[in-house]
Amino acid sequence: MTPLSRRAFAAAAAISLSVGCSGSRTDDATTAPPGGDATPHPSSPSAPSSSPPPGTSRPLARSVPVRLLIPAIEVDTPVIRLGLAPDGTVEVPPVTEHDRAGWYRHSPTPGQTGPSVILGHVTVGPYGDGVFRRLARLRRGERVEARLENGTAAEFTVDSVRTVAKADFPANEVYGNVDRPALRLITCGGPRTGEEYRDNVIVFATLSPTAR
Repeated sequence: MTPLSRRAFAAAAAISLSVGCSGSRTDDATTAPPGGDATPHPSSPSAPSSSPPPGTSRPLARSVPVRLLIPAIEVDTPVIRLGLAPDGTVEVPPVTEHDRAGWYRHSPTPGQTGPSVILGHVTVGPYGDGVFRRLARLRRGERVEARLENGTAAEFTVDSVRTVAKADFPANEVYGNVDRPALRLITCGGPRTGEEYRDNVIVFATLSPTAR
C-alpha cells in the first residue's frame, strides 16, 4: 500500500474546498492543518505487489503520469505534478489558456495500490472551459487511461461519479487508503455563484485487467 502521510492527507482533504473551480483567480489552494510529514510513507513500494487482493488487477510499478485520456468526454491532456506550497497550501493546476490536469504527487502514481488523485479545473477564468468541464458526464464502465513516464499505461474503469456539496466532501472515501489500485478525478460542479461552485464532482475508478 502507498498511504498518504498525515499532513499530505490533511492537505489533500482541504483541496475539496476549491479545486478545479477557478473563475479569475490564479490560486485556488487552501491551507492545510499543521503536523506530520509531507512525503510519502517510507514503506511505500516502488514495484508491483506479488499478491493483489482477489478480484483486482495486479498493481503496476511506480511511474509518474504524463498524460490523461478519457475518450467518452474528449479529454486528452498532459498531466503536471502538484504538491504542497511552502506555506502549507495545496497546489492546483495553474489557470492558463492551455489548461492541464495535475497529479497530486503525495498520492500513489496511477496503477500503484492506493488512491491516485488527479485534479482539474472546470473553468479557467477568462480562458473559458477547463479540461474537466465534462467530468460529470462520465458513467460507470467508461474508460480512463493514464499514460506513465516509463512508457506503460494504466487503464481504469469508472465505478461511480458523484456530485457532493463541498461541505459534505467525503475525504476518507477519496483520499483514504485502499487495498487496490484506484483513481480519483476531482473538479467542481453544481450551481455557480460568481467565481464559486457549490459542489465537487468526484470520479471513482479502479484499475482494469487490461492495464499494461
